[in-house]
Amino acid sequence: MKNIDKRLLIIFLIQITEVLGFSLILPFLPFYAQSYGASPFTIGLILTSFSLFQFISSPILGKLSDSYGRRPLLLLSQLSTAISFVVLGLSNALWMIFLSRAIDGILGSNFTIAQAYISDITSIKDRSKAFGLSGAAFGIGFLIGPALGGYLSQFGYAVPAFLAAGIAGVSILLTYFYLPETVTKTTRKFSFKEIKILDPAPFKKYLFAEKTGSDLWQYFLYLLAHSIWTTSFAVYGSIKLGMDARMTGYILAYIGLISIILRMKIIPKLVDIWPEEKLIFAGMISIIVGLVSAPFFNTLPPFFVLMTFFSFGTGITRPLLTGAISRKTSEKEQGAVMGVASSLGSLSQIIGPMVGGILLTTKYPESMMLVSAGTMFIGLIIFLKQPAQAR
Repeated sequence: MKNIDKRLLIIFLIQITEVLGFSLILPFLPFYAQSYGASPFTIGLILTSFSLFQFISSPILGKLSDSYGRRPLLLLSQLSTAISFVVLGLSNALWMIFLSRAIDGILGSNFTIAQAYISDITSIKDRSKAFGLSGAAFGIGFLIGPALGGYLSQFGYAVPAFLAAGIAGVSILLTYFYLPETVTKTTRKFSFKEIKILDPAPFKKYLFAEKTGSDLWQYFLYLLAHSIWTTSFAVYGSIKLGMDARMTGYILAYIGLISIILRMKIIPKLVDIWPEEKLIFAGMISIIVGLVSAPFFNTLPPFFVLMTFFSFGTGITRPLLTGAISRKTSEKEQGAVMGVASSLGSLSQIIGPMVGGILLTTKYPESMMLVSAGTMFIGLIIFLKQPAQAR
């Protein structure tokens, strides 16, 4: 993998900007929206608006990148992300926040194309390690985004938004000047007549396929559990622990830090020592333990400890499931299957905020944690029922 370090580094930076778009607003969004009279459910809808548009666009962008190349589609998606941050920085009403999330969702699916690019430049043997590095970008995004969003929001909500726009601009320059194309001209055959909004064909093909079906369902349930928790955490922390935007950002940053350490330092070594199926099992169990235990504590110190279990589980599970999905498809289908995987992620982020928002309006906001744990438990059952040779 020594020959591809430079390209992986650039992709790594690109993916950080993608995660920033979602994580930056998590700490202060609820408090900002509440100032306009928004309920927890309305806050969930703001986050859902981004994911809804991304759900529609991800398979299309992934398929287009298979035909026209990764670079042009990456540049287009990065530009959309940068514009969305500018709109967010200029927002002075709830509808403008909705608009900024919609703009990023429509064309800002950087992760879809970036994951396909990683598949292009890595061997099957090294793919899980490469996706571990990709997963670290997710962790860094959740380290930088919430920390900046929480801390800088005290100086005005526009400050972190414009900073994120600048970071997106840097990623555009890196892609344009330093990222080589991986799709050859001979493969660039595509008709715009093939584009269908919410085309069910890729989902039917991969979700119910013998090779990829179980892995994709596990990936979806993991992301749904993660989405329910992360999008509801700020409101939950305010209700149960009396946290403000800054403390919310710091806790989310702590979780991101744990994920970075795991994905960059520990997972590559664990993959060489233990079978990946055992690591996935351990990751899922750790997520469930953290989520089931957390509602029983109303003070920060034990809550930090339990969230370490959650961080450990997410740090292991996501990259290994992504690597498993990638290994079970041909090179020509990487963009398509990663587009489906990304759309499942978007679908989880459509459902998760709404589910979390509804549960937080009940008499038992702790139910949000338990429902998230139950979702991950279903994923664990699917994993255990999967034949060992197919894992």
